Amino acid sequence: MIKKTITIALTSMMFMSLAQAESKFGTVNGEEITQMDIEMTMGPSGMKYDTLNPEMKQRVLDMVVEQKLLAQSAMKTDIAKSDEYKKQLEILKKGLVLDVWMKKEMKAIEKGLSKKDLEEAYKKNADRYKTPKQLKARHILIKSDEKDDEKAKAAAKAKAEALIKELTEAKDKAAKFIDLAKTKSEGPSGPNGGDLGWFSLDRMVPEFSAAADKLKKGEFTTTPVKTQFGFHIIYLDDRKDASVKKLEEVEEGLKQELTNKAFGEKIQELTKTLKKDAKIELKK
Repeated sequence: MIKKTITIALTSMMFMSLAQAESKFGTVNGEEITQMDIEMTMGPSGMKYDTLNPEMKQRVLDMVVEQKLLAQSAMKTDIAKSDEYKKQLEILKKGLVLDVWMKKEMKAIEKGLSKKDLEEAYKKNADRYKTPKQLKARHILIKSDEKDDEKAKAAAKAKAEALIKELTEAKDKAAKFIDLAKTKSEGPSGPNGGDLGWFSLDRMVPEFSAAADKLKKGEFTTTPVKTQFGFHIIYLDDRKDASVKKLEEVEEGLKQELTNKAFGEKIQELTKTLKKDAKIELKK
């Protein structure tokens, strides 16, 4: 535990120069609590300090304060003269050198990306930025299996037609549709008013999508739609036309992607070269 605390404290001190010049979190015996201190204390949790509730923020700050107090206390001892300290310090230095170098290289690559590079990558991956047409619909399903005899199929269709007649005569057709879906639909979405949410046409069976796509917002199918699942009555809540995200909308993500790719390729080539000139002895 003591060894781990010393390592954390040393790492925090070495990263101090990379942290914000002015702390917004306070001080411990005159030593500033930096953004880096906060991030290191939270670790790889994926959470952001600014999104925490006041109680959680206080807990994080308390942990930072405790770590700093322990580190300050440890620095007053002869620990810094020990071989173990010097050994750990060298390990931390090497890790820090690599980390700073990698960040510098990535920044250089990102800075070297031109508008033309981004435009070419955007065009090359154009399909990734396309959003297909989407529909938001509800349906009422009266089940009818393909194995059913003609009499059973006719009965299922007649039941669907009777529901359509009720809808046609209703003043508030949207409310009536939801009510019928909850009470008459034999599909899993029935209890939710038949709501299917947003979907692209390729997510539904062709007959269903074709019928739904012909509807305008607020309309429903006036004849039952036959699919492999039975007979459907479809109500269209809304629709979104197909669209394509502009370069400006994806530029930051694309820039990061190109930077990571170029950096990965550079590291791969560099390690190949370094291995050729290195004397490597591995124990089996």
